[in-house]
Amino acid sequence: MRPMTREERVAFLAEPHVGVLSVTAEAQRAPLTLPIWYEYQPGQLVKVITAPGLRKTRLIKEAGRFALCAQRAEVDDYRYVSVEGPVTEMRPTSKQERFDMAARYMGPDRATDYINATEEAAASNIAIYMRPERWNTFDFRVNLDS
Repeated sequence: MRPMTREERVAFLAEPHVGVLSVTAEAQRAPLTLPIWYEYQPGQLVKVITAPGLRKTRLIKEAGRFALCAQRAEVDDYRYVSVEGPVTEMRPTSKQERFDMAARYMGPDRATDYINATEEAAASNIAIYMRPERWNTFDFRVNLDS
């Protein structure tokens, strides 16, 4: 059991885990925490795609930052990476960007069907980019080499 190295943490975050996004909420409320698809390439920004009119989007705009946690929760393979940082950009997405995100999680064939089925509702979606500043990691795997 140990913290991950820099190389391990960025490689792990780049895998297609369903992330858990957290953002500061209104006074007298706990942080908003919910599952979300995300994209990340080592050394780059974290990207999430969401609808512009949601509470989540408003809270991210107000806070100017959010956190994202990705984990693998299997008995013999429990690891997690969480990152937190400032929002660097919020902008409209293209159909291709939405397809790429869906293909990351579903594969290209299912992503095509998904994008076609959700095109009307998702056409106004926005991409939110975050620069990872703070990292928390741990690797609880049992060393199988000993």
